[in-house]
Amino acid sequence: MKKYVIIAFVAVTGLFSVNAMAQSKVAHINAQALVGSMPEAKKAETDLQTFAQGLEAEGKTMVDEYTKKVKEFDEKAASMTENMKEIKGREIQDTQKRIQDYRDQAEQKVQQKQQELLKPIYDKARKAIEDVAKEKGYGYVIDSSAGLLLVSPSADDLLPAVKAKLGIK
Repeated sequence: MKKYVIIAFVAVTGLFSVNAMAQSKVAHINAQALVGSMPEAKKAETDLQTFAQGLEAEGKTMVDEYTKKVKEFDEKAASMTENMKEIKGREIQDTQKRIQDYRDQAEQKVQQKQQELLKPIYDKARKAIEDVAKEKGYGYVIDSSAGLLLVSPSADDLLPAVKAKLGIK
């Protein structure tokens, strides 16, 4: 008798788990394509390029100063004392270090600006994806932009529906 109860329990549990799995629908979307098609992303990219060009212009001024010092040193090195050569050499090294430090800081600033500009865009895209998935009854949405999705039915691609929700053509 105990054996029949256990078998019945396992059978009922199996039916519930199959039923639960059948209810979970899976869709996919190319999130990079979605974000890339958003007008906000294009404006953010332009703003980021402008910001980076401004930093680059400042860095060019430092490089020009460095080039001038090196040229001056090369022209006057023959007539300088060892002490003066050492002082000028340190000045050139200091300028080199300042340039490298500036480049590192500029790179960090560009990354921070990029995150600042793109976060609201990513949040908007994610919200739209979640809304469309909920409307269409999908339990899971996989980002296919990473290239890990090997096979997928076109009917489960949410990109057109999410673009329509965001008003993107």
